[in-house]
Formats: sequence, C-alpha cells, structure tokens
Amino acid sequence: MASGGGGGYRNGVHKGSVKVDRPISASSNLRPSSSFKSHRPPPVRRSSPSSIGGAAKSDDSVSGRVRVAVRLRPRNDEELEADADFADCVELQPELKRLKLRKNNWDSDTYEFDEVLTEFSSQKRVYEVVAKPVVESVLDGYNGTVMAYGQTGTGKTHTLGRLGDEDTSARGIMVRAMEDILAEMTPGTDSISVSYLQIYMETIQDLLNPANNNIAIAEDPKTGDVSLPGASLVEVRDQQSFVELLRLGEAHRFAANTKLNTESSRSHAILMVHVKKSVLGDSPYENDNPYQSVNNFKPPVIRTGKLFLVDLAGSERIHKSGSEGHTLEEAKSINLSLSALGKCINALAENSAHVPVRDSKLTRLLRDSFGGSARTSLIVTIGPSPRHRAETASTILFGQRAMKVENMLKIKEEFDYKSLSRRLDIQLDKLIAENERQQKAFEDEIGRINLEAQSRISEAERKFAEALERERVKCQMDYMESIKKLEEKWVLNQQKHGKNGFTNGSYSGEAHMGAANEESEVKMLLQNEINLRKAAEEEINILRNQLSDLMPAETGGDVDVVKLQRLLDDEVHQRKRLEEEVMVLQSQLSQVTFEVDQNGRLARGKSGNSSTGADYPPHARHSPLKDVSNGHMASITNLHEQVGLQRIFSLLESEDPNVRIHAVKVVANLAAEEANQQRIVEAGGLTSLLMLLRSLEDETVRRVAAGAIANLAMNEANQEFIMAQGGISLLAMTAGDAEDPQTLRMVAGAIANLCGNDKLQMRLRSEGGIKALLQMVRCRHPDVLSQVARGIANFAKCESRTSTHGTKNGRSVLIEDGVLPWIVQNSNNEASLIRRHTELALCHLAQHEVNAKDMISGGALWELVRISRDCSREDIRALARRTMTSSPTFHAELRRLRIEI
Repeated sequence: MASGGGGGYRNGVHKGSVKVDRPISASSNLRPSSSFKSHRPPPVRRSSPSSIGGAAKSDDSVSGRVRVAVRLRPRNDEELEADADFADCVELQPELKRLKLRKNNWDSDTYEFDEVLTEFSSQKRVYEVVAKPVVESVLDGYNGTVMAYGQTGTGKTHTLGRLGDEDTSARGIMVRAMEDILAEMTPGTDSISVSYLQIYMETIQDLLNPANNNIAIAEDPKTGDVSLPGASLVEVRDQQSFVELLRLGEAHRFAANTKLNTESSRSHAILMVHVKKSVLGDSPYENDNPYQSVNNFKPPVIRTGKLFLVDLAGSERIHKSGSEGHTLEEAKSINLSLSALGKCINALAENSAHVPVRDSKLTRLLRDSFGGSARTSLIVTIGPSPRHRAETASTILFGQRAMKVENMLKIKEEFDYKSLSRRLDIQLDKLIAENERQQKAFEDEIGRINLEAQSRISEAERKFAEALERERVKCQMDYMESIKKLEEKWVLNQQKHGKNGFTNGSYSGEAHMGAANEESEVKMLLQNEINLRKAAEEEINILRNQLSDLMPAETGGDVDVVKLQRLLDDEVHQRKRLEEEVMVLQSQLSQVTFEVDQNGRLARGKSGNSSTGADYPPHARHSPLKDVSNGHMASITNLHEQVGLQRIFSLLESEDPNVRIHAVKVVANLAAEEANQQRIVEAGGLTSLLMLLRSLEDETVRRVAAGAIANLAMNEANQEFIMAQGGISLLAMTAGDAEDPQTLRMVAGAIANLCGNDKLQMRLRSEGGIKALLQMVRCRHPDVLSQVARGIANFAKCESRTSTHGTKNGRSVLIEDGVLPWIVQNSNNEASLIRRHTELALCHLAQHEVNAKDMISGGALWELVRISRDCSREDIRALARRTMTSSPTFHAELRRLRIEI
C-alpha cells in the first residue's frame, strides 16, 4: 500500500503564508495496498515519513490529506481464554509504520499508515500523534476533526472519551485537547464554548439537555457550512467545568450490553468545541516604536476554529453481537450510518463527481471533515482476535481508503476594527502623557550633564596640575640621588685605584688582603658600637629606676629630679647617635663585603685564565660557596645563641619582605632539629608562625612557615599547643587558598602529624582537618597525595586503637566524611608511598566491625583481598588477612562470593 504525499506542519500546523478564506490543496499519488506473499514479496511504497502532524521531508507541497493511525487493543480476558492456542491476526511493525494482517500461517497482507500504535501505547502518545496537531491547527483558525472508527469493543470510547478520574494517565483525547486549548487562551479576549451531541437512530440529541432530542441541521446556501442552531452551547472557563460537562453527557448517552462489549455505545457521540482567539499582530501597544504612524498597523484579527471530536458507535455483526429486539434495531441504524460514511469515503478517494453526503445525518455533520476545509485525523481501532479477522480487515480497509481523501484547508479570521479603535484611543492618550514626561526628563538630563561636565573638567585640571608637580619633584629628587651615587662611586673608585689598583694587567694580592683587613676593622667597630649601645641602654634603665624612686620624695628634691631628667635626656640623645653610627657601620660593612667578594672573584678569574701559573695549586682550588654550604647548618644552629631567639622572632614582623623570608627560613631550619623545638615553642616561635599563616599572603612565607609548623608538630607536646592556638583552622584555611604544590605538601604534612594523636581526633574533625586533607587532593601532585594518605592512615590507626579500647563505638569518621571512596581509588596507586599508606588505612578501618558493611558496599573488600595477596610488604599482607578472617561480616561476604584467603 502507498499513501499520498505527507503534509508539512509546524507542531501540526502547516508552514507557509495563508490568506483569509483561501483554500490550500495539493495533489497526491495514491496506490492500492499490496499483499506480501511469503514466497515472493512485491515492493511496498512507504507512506509519508512524518507521523500525524509531523513535518514532511519530501518535496511535495503542503497537503491537507486525512491522516490515519491504527491502534491495537490488547487481548481481553475472554480472548486470552478462547484464543489461547491461536496467534494474533495482526502483526504490528511500528518502526516501519506498517502492519500485517494474516490470512493463514504462511500468507498475509501488509498495510501502511501514518502511525501504528501498539497495545502498549500510552494515552499521551496517542493524543500527541493523532489529535494534538489538529488541536493546534484549530487554535490557528482552522476547523479540525478527530474521529475514532472500529469494531465494537476495540477501545474507541477509551481512546477519545476516557475522563481519567482514577488515573490521570488514562485521560482520553477530549480531556487532553481541552487542557491544551485552555492553556493557549487569553482571558478577556479569547473564548471557548462546547456542544455535546449524539446521533441515535438517525436523530440528533443534545447530551447536555436531554429534553432537546430532535435537533435540525441548518446549512448555509452560500458557503455550505453546516450548523446546529438548536444545540446547547456552553462556555467553558476551566478544566473542571469541562470535565463535569463530559460526565453529564456520558450519563445521557445510550449504551447496551452485547456479547462483544458489556458497555457498547449505541450512538455516535460528537463533541463540538468552538474556539475564538484574538491575534494581535502588529498592534501599536506592542510595537518597539510607539511614535510610528498608525497607518502602518493592521487591525486585530479574530480567528474562529471549530473542533469535532467524534466517537463513532462500533460496527458489529448481528450473529456475533447477539443483538435482538430494540438492540437489533439500534445495530441496524449504526451499520447504516457507518455504511453511508464508507460510501462517502470511497467516492472521495476515487474522485467521484457525486458524494452521497445526504444519505445520513452523520455524513452531513462530517461534510467539512472529509473533502471539506477541515484538518482531519482518523484513528481506527482493531482487536487481535483471529475470530474477528473479517471485521479487522474491514476496519483496516476503511482507514486505507480514508488516507486517499484530500481536504482544502482554509483559515477563518476576521478583522476587529472596533477593538483597534478603542486601543488606539488609549494608546494615543498614553503617548501624549509619555511625551510630556520624556520632554521634562530630557531637559533635566541636559542640565545635569552640563553640571557634571563642568565638575569633571575642573577635577581633571586639578589632578593634572598635581600630577605635574609631583612628577617635577620626583625628577629633581631622582636627579639629585643619581648625582650623589655617582659621586660616591667616583670617590670609591679613586680610593680603590689609588691604593689597590691593577699593575700591568695583573691583580695585586695585597688589594685583596687590604680589603679583608678593612672588613675585619669595620666588624670590630660595629661590635664596639653594639656594646656601647647595650651599655647605654642599661644605664638608661638604671636612671629610669632612680627617677621612679625619687618621684615620691619631698619638694626639696626637685632640683635633683631635674638633673636626673637632663641626664636621662642626654643618654637618649647618645643612644640615638649610637644607633645612627651602627647604621653607618652596617652600611660600610655591606660595602666592604661586596668589594671583598668582587676582588675575590676577580682574583680567581685572573688565576684561572692565566697561562703562566697560579698562586694556588690545582688541588687547593675550591669555591667559597662550598665552604659556606658546609658550615650553613652549623651557623644556623648556633645563631640563636649569638643573636637571640627573640630578636629572630621580631624579624618575622618586619615590613621588609626579604627580611621576613630569611627570618622564617632561619626559624624553619632551627625547628628541624629536635633539640631546638622546645626552646622555640617556649620563646613564642610557634605563635609567631601561626600569625604568619593568619596575616600574610606571601606564598613563600606561608610555605616555609607551614614547614616549620610541620616540624614542630612531630612533638606530641607541641601538637596540643598547636590545637589550642587554633592551628588546625589556620592550616585548613591555607589548604583551601594555596595553589603551590610545595605549600600544600607542607600543610598536609603538618595535619598528618596531628592525625597521629589519639586525643585530638574529634577536634581535628570539628575544626576542618579531615576536610582540608580531602581539599588538597585537587592538587594531584604525588608528594601532596602521599602526605594526605599518611594523614588518613594515621587517623585510621588512632581510630582503630580507640575502638579496641572501647572508647569509640560508632562508624569511622573517615567513612562519615566520605574519605572511603578516595582510599579505595588510591589503594593501588602507582606511587609506592601513596599505595602503602592507603593500604594501611584500609586495614585499620576494617579492624572495626561496624565499618564492614560500608566497606563492602564501597568496594573496599576487593582491595583488601588484593592487598592480602599482592602487597609487597609481608606485615601488611598478614594484617589484611587477619582482619578479613576475624570479621564475621567480611567472612560471610567472602564465603558468599566463594573467595578463599
């Protein structure tokens, strides 16, 4: 079978411009269905590639062809028993939009439809592919028809009229169509009204008003439109009221009990929905430019669409339905009207000159649906029973013929000039008021801009003058400073060349020795000045004490107090003078040191490049940097004895970044030796290091300070002091802010040391220590990950000890905080340190029975099995085996999985 060309729609509505009352048509080539023989199947032409309302991808023009879908009802209880030994008479191929009607076990006929719906298709899918495109067309101003046709008992009323009171998913097409229509309505401008009718024994009856039981059909002689002026027309405002109308109509509809259906409909039900929708288009109140000429606007358009939802009574054979008496008369009337409908379909499909639409009231009412101007979708319902194959074949052929019917689609709309006039008057008043407001606002804005411009010009002139003056002063100062530096360099060069110059291109060794002696003298002078400064400070303190003792004395002692005050002032002046001399000597010392280094490098370069020989033998040559490196740690170790820890700690607060960096490095080197750790903590060094983490953002300082704290955290006594000073919170904050891997490694090392203390576990968790370890995993640097793994292993070991002693009963904190997945993921890491620590952490967690279920669900049991077999360390393998065998939960799971340890 081949269907005609498919129509292209946008959500079920055809694309392309549509004029008022202008028909749209397109021809389509149709062929009768072909039978598929088992021995030689002939070619089958596919129908339109689109489902009902889908967009066609062919090159055919826009078509108004009737769209037909077929729906298969599942077997009922009677058929399941009677036809248990027989196959269904139809075979559906929904992906090909095709079904096969079996003639016998080896032969079948194949038919194609616009959509093939299986017995499992939901009511929602049926509505979307069959009725929704028609509903959307009605909202755009077209007439539309959705009709169900089929043998009695195949589910037509279920498909169209099911209310879905108990199950919303079972709602039929009528309820779902009204939901979509109400969703698109605009209160005040749009309206919906419905009529609910039935054709019973060739009389049209009003289901909403049963007293109105013989309604006449009126026909417009000019347009041929059919109407029912005597039918009730009820306006619908919400979904609930519409459902109540449907329920009222269903109560008045005729039904009877037959052999084929316990509630067989004995009449054709027709729900007519009249939709009036206002289309504003290019209206003045929606235009971006409200001052555009009104002559450019079109008046609002009122689109009127009419939707027919037709639930036909089922065709039946008298000997199968068992109808008799009045039911027999009803069946005859139903079959006659359906036969008249079939004749009309045949005539339209064959392009006959005469279509017998007047043979039945049903065909007169559906005149616009078949061969008219409406968009029509037909759903034919069939059953699977082979006993009713003839009725199924008749239904399928009816659908095939209906697919050949072409409709001439027309949009129905009219212009609403009165509404346009009212809205233009309102808009004119708004524009006048808006113009006055904008004029006033424009004048105010001009005044404000002028004042602001004058203010900005004055400010710019003032700033320019200030900047020019600052630049002039800066240039003068730079010039004077440059002159001063050049003079100093010139004097130094003169002195150097005058006393220690070059002789015939060779460097004099005496110059080097003289510079060294000069350096020694300057150091001695500096030490003397320091001693004098200390003595002056001690004397000042003594004088201050004497002054405080003499203050309560009698009046006669005022003269001595004045003298002491003068002496004290003299000492203060002397102290300042000494400090200035110390600064000068320090500057000289730096200069001399620089010259000595320069002379030494020149001497070594001279001797290295000389071909005649050197003052030193080759085996005696070595770099001074090596000597410094060898003695660095020794000098750092004794530095606090020479300078004092307090002096070093005070340099941590220096404003010079270089001084701070060198000072914190010194403290970190001191903290690396266990002998210095207690003195550093007692002198306040740990507090100073924590302050650096809290206040400074320099990455180098934070990295070295975190390393120093990590060294101090190796001592258990220092760990409690770190916790008391809020060290965990500061380390966690640094872990969240830092990006440098080395800084994160130091922080992770400090937290890992703290994780090994049983007393600090709860505070570690509450102050963010565990979360900080997990945060640092983002770095992915192996050194950082190894420290994180060490901290987790230490924490798990402490938890295992507390659980063994009975001080902890609940699940592991690591499992509650989500650390287990990371442990399992890295337990087989390529890095040996990470792998060893995570393996130990898994073994320690597994020792507590309450953790067993979480570890099994998290995949840790498999890793424990791997550790017990493949771990490189025998002690860890033994620990994993001992843990699994001692746990009843692990033992039961291993036995279930049939794994032997």
